[in-house]
Amino acid sequence: MCRFLAYSGEPEFLSDLVCAPTHSLVHQSLHAAEAKTETNGDGFGIGWYGERAEPGIYRDVSPAWSDENLVNLCRQVRARTFFAHVRAATGTVTSRANCHPFVHGRHMFMHNGQIGGYHRIKRRLEALIPDALYDGRRGTTDSEALFLLALANGLEQDPIRAMAETLATVRGLMRAAGISEPLRFTALLTDGEWLTAYRWACDGRPPSLYYRQSETGLVVVSEPIDGCREGWRVVPKGGTLRARRGEITLAEGPRRCRR
Repeated sequence: MCRFLAYSGEPEFLSDLVCAPTHSLVHQSLHAAEAKTETNGDGFGIGWYGERAEPGIYRDVSPAWSDENLVNLCRQVRARTFFAHVRAATGTVTSRANCHPFVHGRHMFMHNGQIGGYHRIKRRLEALIPDALYDGRRGTTDSEALFLLALANGLEQDPIRAMAETLATVRGLMRAAGISEPLRFTALLTDGEWLTAYRWACDGRPPSLYYRQSETGLVVVSEPIDGCREGWRVVPKGGTLRARRGEITLAEGPRRCRR
């Protein structure tokens, strides 16, 4: 499983959250504490919103712990909203195109989890993505496929309903293929203003997800970046966090993802 971090609030240097803390995302790329694997070395990515509506993005296949360019860039970039992700591949190749976050227009998305038996439904799932969106597919991951299908289902207008519809479709494909492995979906979506965090799974075992709000902003993480849980809140299993300009709401996801 991957590890990720999102921030929304007053402009902050990326390095203050991505690199500097005791259990930073860069540290988690080599020493994750709450993931299936301790090492997340199959590439990394950062995305941030500056002066333009669409985010900037930097991704590479090298491990985050060994990339000096990542550290230097994070020291210089300050943003009001940004994503960072370190990848542990789940069956697809290590390539820049497969590194998160994924971007479509002003929207940015990253995922921690997997579609069980993805290789058995990949072709049928991709066939559901409209041509206009499929033309933008650059990688081969289940994460990017979920993002594009959710966009087709109205993700920009209703992030919770669209994602619920998308996962219901995927579960239908999995059942038809006789797949018993679970669908686990912990993910983050933003358009630079709204931040949506999902923690869903069909077997009631979604990957970990925490958040912490301060006077300056909101941080959402796979695991606490300071190495302790004090001050962090857990996004409930089957829950969805929605945040904008310091206001946070927690909602339930689809019933099938709340066990």
